[in-house]
Order: sequence, then C-alpha cells, then structure tokens
Amino acid sequence: MAAGLWIAFLPLAQLLLLAAVTLQRSGAYEISLERLDNTSVRIKPGTQGRCALVVGGNKSYSERKITSGQWLRFDFDCERPQNYWELVIERDIDCMRGPCPFGDVLLLPSGFLPFNKTFIWDVKARRLDGLELKFSPFLRQVLPGETCPDQVLYNIGTLLNTNRVNIGNFCANGTVSRIKVQGGVIMTLKLPWNSNVHVSGFKLEGRSSIQRLCIVESTFQTEGEATLISANYPVGLPENELVAWQFVIPFNLRARISILNYTTAKCERNFQTVEYQLPGQHPQELTPKEGQSVVLAGNFNLSMQGCKQYQQNAGAHNLHFKLFVQRPENEENVTYRVDLMRERDLNLTIFSKPTQPGSLCLICINRSKKCETNVTLVSGSSYTIALLCKNTENVRVTAVQSKVCWNSKACQMRPFHLLVPPFLTGLPILLDTFTWKLQAPADTLIEIRSPASKLKQHIPNQNQVCSGGYSYSINGSAPEKALRLGVFCPGGAIEKIQMKDNITVMLKTYGRRWISETLKPNLTLFFMPVIQEECVFSVTPDPKTEVYLQTPNWLEGLPPFTSVYWNITVPAKQVAQLSFPKDRMGVTCVQSRANIYIQEQRPNAEETVRREDQKLPKTLDLKHHFWVNITNCKPATNQQLSMQFRVKFVQKKAGLAVIIGVVIGGLALLSAIGLAIFCTKRKKKKQENQTPPIGVYNGNVNTQLPGKQGIFKKRKKNESHIYAVIDDTMVYGHLLDDSMKPENAEIGVYQPFTGPVSTAPSPPPIRKISKVPSMEESSFTILTDSEIYTFAQRKPEELQANGDVTSSGNGDVGKSLLEENEQENSEL
Repeated sequence: MAAGLWIAFLPLAQLLLLAAVTLQRSGAYEISLERLDNTSVRIKPGTQGRCALVVGGNKSYSERKITSGQWLRFDFDCERPQNYWELVIERDIDCMRGPCPFGDVLLLPSGFLPFNKTFIWDVKARRLDGLELKFSPFLRQVLPGETCPDQVLYNIGTLLNTNRVNIGNFCANGTVSRIKVQGGVIMTLKLPWNSNVHVSGFKLEGRSSIQRLCIVESTFQTEGEATLISANYPVGLPENELVAWQFVIPFNLRARISILNYTTAKCERNFQTVEYQLPGQHPQELTPKEGQSVVLAGNFNLSMQGCKQYQQNAGAHNLHFKLFVQRPENEENVTYRVDLMRERDLNLTIFSKPTQPGSLCLICINRSKKCETNVTLVSGSSYTIALLCKNTENVRVTAVQSKVCWNSKACQMRPFHLLVPPFLTGLPILLDTFTWKLQAPADTLIEIRSPASKLKQHIPNQNQVCSGGYSYSINGSAPEKALRLGVFCPGGAIEKIQMKDNITVMLKTYGRRWISETLKPNLTLFFMPVIQEECVFSVTPDPKTEVYLQTPNWLEGLPPFTSVYWNITVPAKQVAQLSFPKDRMGVTCVQSRANIYIQEQRPNAEETVRREDQKLPKTLDLKHHFWVNITNCKPATNQQLSMQFRVKFVQKKAGLAVIIGVVIGGLALLSAIGLAIFCTKRKKKKQENQTPPIGVYNGNVNTQLPGKQGIFKKRKKNESHIYAVIDDTMVYGHLLDDSMKPENAEIGVYQPFTGPVSTAPSPPPIRKISKVPSMEESSFTILTDSEIYTFAQRKPEELQANGDVTSSGNGDVGKSLLEENEQENSEL
C-alpha cells in the first residue's frame, strides 16, 4: 500500500513533488522531500508511550526532522503508532525578498499515513504590508482550550516586533469570512489522523496597510450567532494596539451585541475605548458592561483601542462578546410614496439618525432588497420607500432646492414664496433642514422679505434668542467674501434683507411644532434691480420693545473692505435711542479705515462718524428714520470687526418752541376773550352814545417777548402790526367800503389736494471704500472726540454737549444738535 503527500501554494502546482511517503509492504514508511527550499517534516512524539521510532534498526523516542532534499525510511515497533506520534509539516514563505505565492493553499492528498498532522505556514512580510486570509467555508472562533467537534482546528497569529500575538482559535462552520493582519502571519491547521479534510480551506491575498493589529470580518447570511474575543485573549491586548471587527448583516435582520466579559488595564497614557460605527456615521463610544446589550441594523464595525500601560501589574485589556443576528421584533414596515414628479430642482436625502445605540433604521427604495441608512431622491421621479425600524422618529430628511433667475427681465419684481412642499409634512419623517439656493445674474440683487412676521436676529449674549420650532440661517455664497448674516426667526423687526451676492437660506427645525408655525409663508423672495450697497437690512422695530442687531460673520469678523447698512424706521411721536455695548470698534487697521456712520433721513441731516481709533457715542437720540453704516478696513492679524448695537424708543418730549407756542396761544386766546368783552362793552356804549366807533393806534408800544433771536418766525421790524389800544382818538370806520361788509364777503369752496402726497425715502449715503489712503487724509492731524470733521472740510470745533462728532449734510459745521432741534421745533 502506498500514498503520497504534496504541499503547495497555487500557482505552484507545476513544481516537482515535495515529499514522497511510502508505506512498504513489510510495514516500513518512507518520506522524501525534493528540491523545495524552506519546507520540513518533523516526526514528533505526541504522548509518552511504549512505541519507538525505528530507523535503520535503531530505536528512538525523540523527534526526527526531515528537510528539503532529504530522504528517510522508518518504522515503528507498535501496531497503532498514530496514538503516540504526529507529523508537523512546516513551510516558510518570505514575501520580503520576492513575490508572494498568493492564491489557494492546497493539501494534496490529505489522508496519507494514519497520524495526527499539523500544517504550519509562516508568511513573513514587511511591517506595513497587509495580508488577508479568506476562508471557505467560514470559520467559528472559540476560546483558548476549547476543541472542535471534528478535531479540525485553525490557529492564527502574527508577529509584533519579535513577539508572537495570538489572534485566535477557529473551528469550521462559522461566520468568520476573512482575517486581515499586518506585517506577517503564522497560520496553523491541525488535522486528526482519521480526518476527511482534503483542502486547507483558505486563500492568501495581499493587501495594503490596514493600520491596526488585525481585522476580523464576520459575515451572516441568515439568522445566527457568533462568539468573538479580542486578540491575545486572555493575556491581554498589546498596549497601544488597535483591533477591529467588521460585521456584514442582511438588511432584514438585526444584530444584538451582548457583552460577556470586559476587563481593562492600568493606563499610563491614552485611553482604552470600545466603539461601534455605522456606514456614513461617526463612531459611537460603547461602555462595555457585563450583560449590556446593543441592537444595530445593517452592517457595522466594532473596534477596541489599547493604551500605554504601566510596566508592572498593569492588568489585561480583554473583550469577550456574543453577537445575535435575528429577525426584528415589533418593527414598523410601512410603505410611503414620495412623488417628486412636479418638483423642480429639488433633492431629498433620507437618513437614519439614531438617538440611542441600537435605534438605527434602514430605508428601502422601490421594494429593493438593498436597503441603506442613507438614500437620496431627486426631482422628476416618484418613489416608494419603506422604513425598517421600530421608531420612525429616528429617521430624518434634508432637502435642497435651487431657485435661479436666468433672465433679469423675466423674474424681476415677481414674488417667489419660500415654502416647504406639502408632501413633506405628510410623511412620518421629521424634516431636519430645508435649504434654498438662490442665484441671480450680475444686474439683479436678491431681496428677502418677511412683512407678516418680521425677522429677529439670534443674539444669545443679549438675551435675544430664537426659541420657536424653527429658524433660518441666511448666508452669502461668494467664495472669498461670503457674508454669513446669522440665524433669524419670526417675531423681530427686520422686514427685508437685500444682498448683491447669491444667497443660501436654510430652514432648521426643532421638533414637530414647526409644521403649525409655518402654515403661512414667512419668507418671500424678490429679484430686484441691482444697487450699489453690498448688504442692506430694513428694520421697523416695535416702539414697545428694544432691538439688538449685529454685523454679519459674527464669529470670524466682518470681511475686509465690506460695508453693511441698516435702514431703521422711527415711529411717529417716538425718539430712537441708539447705543453700542462696546466703547470702541475693537480693531487696528493696517489698510484703509474702519468707520461707523449714523445719519437721519432728512434734508441737511447731521452725520455722526466714528473711526476705529475713536470712542463710540454712548447714546444718540434720533427723531427721524436713520441709516447706520459699518464699514470695515483690513484689520491687523488676529483681529476682527464684530459689532452689536441696540435700538429702543421713548416718547418724544415737547421742545422749547412748542412750549412757547402753547404759551403764546394761551395768551392769544385770553386776549381774544378780553377783546370780545371789550368790544361788547364798546358796542353797548356806542348804542348808548349813538356815536360811530373809532380805533386808536399806538406805534410806540413793543409787545415782542424777550428771548433768543431766531427762534420764532416774525415780520421785519417795521412795527406796522402792533396795536396797543383802541380808543376814540382815531377812527377807521370811514375807510370801510361796501365790499367789506359781512354780507358781501366771498365764500370759499374746498378743493381737494392733487399734488404729491409723499416722496420716496432718501437713499443710503454710499460709502466707497478706498484701499489706498488719500494725500489729504495722510497729511491731516488725527482728530479727537471733541473735534468735528466732515468730508467737505475739516475744522476743529468746540466739544458738543453730548460729545458727538457731527457734520452737516451741506458741508456746514459748527451748528449744534440743540440749535438744529430748536430750529426744527420752531418750524412745527
């Protein structure tokens, strides 16, 4: 009887016979290894017994080794040598000096000689080279010391520096489909003397660096379970090393991780962690505890990171867990239709957002068996989606819609309502964000209006916050100078926002109450003719409230050479009080100047100006609609311009001219009453004396009130209008003709006014930012807070009462705010 053994790596089938083992008719055995380097066969005693190895008539109870090119004939002096001796076949493969013999690893044939056999493949590779062992059929991991039912056992290890690290022991018929290692692998296969295994059951493949100690892939094709342990169990994971598991789970099944044992070591540096990660999601840390259970849907990864341990009595970092894969219980499997046939430029992304471990959902499209945790739907199609999860509250949807004006003549002045499509509110999926991307040509600006429920800017440090069910984030989209206006919500004072740049408006929801809060359109889009200003806020505050406003790009600062305007409306009979929380702008300019301009919208209005090196006014009282303009320079490194200001209203107080006017009116009324009484008496006297009435004029009496000249409107000093008394010494009756009699007086007829009722509000003062300082400014002495400067001419003036630097719109300087207010009140 004879048998042969071949050990080969494909594609090495063409090589010569590795070994020839012959069982002679007389009972002797023969092994011959021919011309293959790095292969050896050891005849090794398994257990102590009374069976000797006989070679050339000499008996031996010690191991005998046969290397490449050697030949050995031997026999045993017992009837059942397989109970006492075993064969160890070793092959060294060096992938560092030449190509690796990748492919299937074969055993040819498998059943020679009735001995227990151990096959060892020692594959050496570079430290950063990855190797992959691919198993067919899949393997099942067992604890150290456990045996397999068929006695066929795989052991996989690797080298870390010069130390061998045990990845694990495995039996046949499991879920472990692949194992990836780095820097070399030691593969061991043990077969019993009576085994029917004829193949090794694995392939060897090359991979790039995996950047960790090992990766174990476990693939479930149906319901089942698997027990897995960390590398080097129970000695402990080598310090600072990382191991990982990859799980492939059918979409209609759920995986439950049950922690059986977890121990930690004493760390000198870094931390020991266990994390799981779902596709497209960030890793989630898991705090393993015995008896803890986590349910996950779909494929996922699990990783275990070691730390730098103490040199003595550090303990062992180990993980032992079990994975159950089964059909879901009490899950919703409802189908919904999403019709995007009539939508334009709309994309939806439906994704699972687990609120706690194990709450992941799968989304299936059009009854496909391939379900994902993240799917995208595009306009122009109709979809049927199924949500596989226990709670649809863990599913979110985001939407992006583009609104583009290609032809300015066709779209200017037309309203476009920014509304969420109704079908989204009918789905049991919570809308996370809805983003509108607004684009316009160069000759058109974008205007966003919110007339019904004006917008409030979210400014937490001033207790002005958005606490409703939704908010808007409004941002420009210029790549180099994008203006991020901030977060807004209904219930404020901003009626409209105008920008020359393209705009992105993102609706962010907080819970489901946003649906009832957004039944009516809050934002309306208009494409308008372009203006020179980059960004304009139109603000109409409620007189009973105070409003805080802040510059765009609050966190990183207003971009250099950017100018922003606020058009603020002042209600009738109110005075706006404008104040700044900071006393200075807080920047140092390296090019150009940073300025704040404040000007009322009336003819010849005074203008308050502050530079970055000057103190800001504490409070300004403004009686008319006014502009606020903040213009940035190029700030110094690590400096930014971020400004806030407050607007509140107080009741307008009566001025000096009004008070004097009321007094004069009262005196005039008293004079009229006195004159009426006097005339009545004179009439009676006239009737008694039957003499015509006469009037006496006295031109030497002055009734002008003393006071400041110029407050009241008056005639020239000809005193022709002054009447001191009426006496009999001067009679005017003969000057009256018949036409002056009351019965001949003309009757006036009311005619309606047909002229213009009002004029358009004055445009904002345009600020052209010069990046190059002018010769005039470079030679001008820096003004202090007590000095007034204008753009027409600069003159040192006396300190104003409130410390403000003002300049008249017509270029005149020196007139105080009090004198302007007095002149204004005298005209009322």
